[in-house]
Amino acid sequence: MSLLGAIEAGGTKFVVAVADETDPDTVIKRESFPTEDGPKTIKKVQAFFDQYDDIAAIGIAAFGPIDVAPDSKTYGYVLDTPKRGWSGYNFLGAMKAWRDIPYFWTTDVNGAGWAEFVSGAAKNDDNLVYLTVGTGIGAGIIQNGKLLQGISHPEAGHIMMKKHPEDTYKGHCPFHEDRCLEGLAAGPAIEERWGRSAKEIPDDDLAWEIEAYYLAQAAVTYTAILRPDRIVFGGGVPHRENLLPLVRKSFAEQMADYLAVPPLDEYIVHVENGDDAGILGCFYLAKSLVDQSQAQAID
Repeated sequence: MSLLGAIEAGGTKFVVAVADETDPDTVIKRESFPTEDGPKTIKKVQAFFDQYDDIAAIGIAAFGPIDVAPDSKTYGYVLDTPKRGWSGYNFLGAMKAWRDIPYFWTTDVNGAGWAEFVSGAAKNDDNLVYLTVGTGIGAGIIQNGKLLQGISHPEAGHIMMKKHPEDTYKGHCPFHEDRCLEGLAAGPAIEERWGRSAKEIPDDDLAWEIEAYYLAQAAVTYTAILRPDRIVFGGGVPHRENLLPLVRKSFAEQMADYLAVPPLDEYIVHVENGDDAGILGCFYLAKSLVDQSQAQAID
């Protein structure tokens, strides 16, 4: 039996897992541990996979920014990041030096977005924006069944925002302050602005109207540029059930009937794979490498 490996590499914790190549939806074994510096963390990752000799491929979905351009000299590296011990670390190179097998290297949001595309809220779609709203904001974008990538991966959490007329918050982003989506709408921005976490804010608080305004504004922008079949929200902040109805309402107001979209309760939706999305996406991406290799062998 060949296995698939998954590495969901978060800034706070790493999750590693294996699944049967023929059944990537079922986790055989999973472990998690706090993220330390690069070398210490990868040593733990490798120790987990050392238990298995028959891993066919591993999908890696990593916090960023990372270099995803195959022709780049720093392909597979974590780029400049505030996470201590990771800037300039050759993540993919360390894994290849440990075991030379196929690796699918991408961002954490791409991994979760791919899971939603394969088996989640967008399983019947060809075009998807998956937006995670938590400690930061990022997007995995799928166009015509493929992950969207230019010279690097999208940084859709840093699009510029028009401020809500009642919002005086100075912004949390160290680069853009109150000018970008992440600086205004990520979890730390909510907590700093209101003095309490998203979990503690009542449903009828103005905080949610302002949060919905920014997320809806972003959804309007993604809709105008990408014309996706669906926008899927994941991460900790959208766990609040009152939020997406407010986002849909604000989206309709801001779009002002300019573009036709599906019914909003079908167009702007919650993640279906929940906290398993990242790991499942890694399995699916690893399996795509195995399938590609097998197809080439037949040819």
